[in-house]
Amino acid sequence: MPCSPAKSGALMAIYTLGSINIDHVYRVPHIAYPGETIAATEYTQGLGGKGANQSVAAAKAGARVFHIGAIGRDAAWALEALQSYGIDTNNVAQLKTPTGHAIIQVDPEAENAIVLFPGANRQISDAMAARALVSARPGDTLLMQNETSAQSAMVRLGADMGLRILYTPAPFELAALHEVIPFTSLLLMNEGEAEEMVSAFGALPDCDVIITRGADGAEWHAPNASPLFVPSFPVSPVDTTGAGDCFAGTIAAALDAGLLPEQALRRASAAAAIQVTRPGAASAMPARAEVDAFLQDAP
Repeated sequence: MPCSPAKSGALMAIYTLGSINIDHVYRVPHIAYPGETIAATEYTQGLGGKGANQSVAAAKAGARVFHIGAIGRDAAWALEALQSYGIDTNNVAQLKTPTGHAIIQVDPEAENAIVLFPGANRQISDAMAARALVSARPGDTLLMQNETSAQSAMVRLGADMGLRILYTPAPFELAALHEVIPFTSLLLMNEGEAEEMVSAFGALPDCDVIITRGADGAEWHAPNASPLFVPSFPVSPVDTTGAGDCFAGTIAAALDAGLLPEQALRRASAAAAIQVTRPGAASAMPARAEVDAFLQDAP
């Protein structure tokens, strides 16, 4: 399963084909058991969705970001939130379908359980998505996850245009991964997803692969090269929601700026470490200056 090579170079642009969700976050004494009713101790609502989270993380890391997606008529505030981070939302459609949303439980140890309704995220047409790449240039980045429609058409178009394609196969689905992976430059997975993929396919694909291992750090596998490993930074987590998206968006921005893999891994690990010490998802993404300061003080 060959993948197109990753590209590096001067700061260009990141195009995110990604979900936009309304996050309903409930702080609970523990994750509810089957059949159990529990009282939440706190409730918040905010911007979420893997795509929106990754766009925000990339924008706050200094990248020029164009978001491609869809919302219902119930979430104009979500567009305003994206725009407040400097993200171009001209290719976010407003449809009759309700906006995607997530019901998120967060326990005192910062673990979470999530129920997701895809909504408008699964109503993005191939034509809508393709129009957004009219201004893209070779070497730009196409950032994707498995929460939207139009993935197959976009990954093929992006590869034909010479874009770096960074794919996060979450929620994990082997059929979607099998279809997208031949065109992917960089695949970003957690260790559970990596184990499931290797079990099904027999090996890692022939492209760059990042595997995140939570508190055990992250590793970058490149064809015909020894893996790179970066340890995690010790922090006291408050909420791990969106940590993987923070990592992905920061990696995309770092590579877009021309950083080497080891530098990009370290920045992404630092950004995720900061992010999990704050409640929320998109709103918890750190700014580039915060990551700079964190790394300056880190061992």
